[in-house]
Amino acid sequence: MEKTIEDPPTSAILLDHCHFSQVIFNSVEKFYIPGGDVTCHYTFTQHFIPRRKDWIGIFRVGWKTTREYYTFMWVTLPIDLNNKSAKQQEVQFKAYYLPKDDEYYQFCYVDQDGVVRGASIPFQFRPENEEDILVVTTQGEVEEIEQHNKELCKENQELKDSCVSLQKQNSDMQAELQKKQEELETLQSINKKLELKVKEQKDYWETELLQLKEQNQKMSSENEKMGIRVDQLQAQLSTQEKEMEKLVQGDQDKTEQLEQLKKENDHLFLSLTEQRKDQKKLEQTVEQMKHNETTAMKKQQELMDENFDLSKRLSENKMMYNALQREKERLEGENDVSKKVLPPACSPSRNALSANQMIFVITPGSNSRCRPFV
Repeated sequence: MEKTIEDPPTSAILLDHCHFSQVIFNSVEKFYIPGGDVTCHYTFTQHFIPRRKDWIGIFRVGWKTTREYYTFMWVTLPIDLNNKSAKQQEVQFKAYYLPKDDEYYQFCYVDQDGVVRGASIPFQFRPENEEDILVVTTQGEVEEIEQHNKELCKENQELKDSCVSLQKQNSDMQAELQKKQEELETLQSINKKLELKVKEQKDYWETELLQLKEQNQKMSSENEKMGIRVDQLQAQLSTQEKEMEKLVQGDQDKTEQLEQLKKENDHLFLSLTEQRKDQKKLEQTVEQMKHNETTAMKKQQELMDENFDLSKRLSENKMMYNALQREKERLEGENDVSKKVLPPACSPSRNALSANQMIFVITPGSNSRCRPFV
C-alpha cells in the first residue's frame, strides 16, 4: 500500500449510502499489465464541484467503507470548472504502489468528507496473454481451476449485483436531479415574483416620498404665512403700546392738573369768608372737578386693564410664535431625514401626523387663551 505523508479523509459510511454517478471514469481497461504505471481518466458531471481534499483510490472489489483503499492519489483541481475541457481529468498511479495479485479492483472518487462520488468498472492486474495459457496436468489442478472458476462466477454475480445497485442509484440520482431542477425553476419563479414585488414596493415608496415632499412644501408655505401673521401682530402690538404710552402721558397730565386744582381749592377755602357770594359757584366747580377726577380715574383704570390685556396677548403671541418656530424646525428636520434615507414603510398613522399639524387659535377678550386645534 502506498505510504504518504498525509492520509486521505475517509469515512465509515457504508456502500449503500454512497453516490456513484457524480464522477464518471472513462477508458477503464479490463486488465492492466503489472510493472507499468496506470493512468486513470475521469469526468466531472455538471452539478459536481471538486474540493481540495478530494482523492482517487484503488479498492479491492467487495469493499464496504472508504477506509479499505489499497492506494490513492490526490485530485488536481481545475482552474476553470466552466470550461468543458476542465471537466476531463486524469491521475497517474506509479507501478511501485499498485497491487501485485490478480484480484479484481476498481477506481473510486472520494470527496473530502470521505463519501464516494464515483466508481469504475472492475479490472485486474495480470499479463496480457494469461488467458491464452491453460495447462492441465492433474485432476487436482482441474478441480482447483473449477473451484477458482466457481469463485470467479460468484464474484462476477456480485459484480453484476453491484452494477444493478449502481444503476439503481444512478436512476435515483437522476430523479433527484430532476426534482432539484424543478425546485430550482420554482425558486426562480418565486425570485421573479419577489423582484416584481420589490419593484412595486419601490414605486410605492417613491410615490409616498413625492407626497411627503408636496406636504412639506405646503407646510413651509403655511409657516411663511404664519410668520407674516406674527409680524403683523407684532406691528399691531407695537402700535398699541405707543397708544398706551400716549394715554399714560395724558393721564399724568390730568393728574398734574388735578393737583393744581386741589391747590386752587385750598386757596379758595382760605378766602371763603371773603367770597361767600361765589361759594356756590366754587362748590359747583369743586363738584365738577371731583366728577372729572372720578371720570379720569375710571379712564385710567380702563387704560391699565387694556394695557394688561395687551401685555397678556403679547406674551401669548410670543408663545405661539415659539411653538410654530419649533414645529417648523421639526418638519424641516424630518424632511432632511426623508431625503437622505428612504423609509422602510410609510404607515397611515405617520401620514396622518404629518397632515394634521397643530394650529393655534387666538380668541380676543380679557379671558383669551392660546389653544391648539387639531
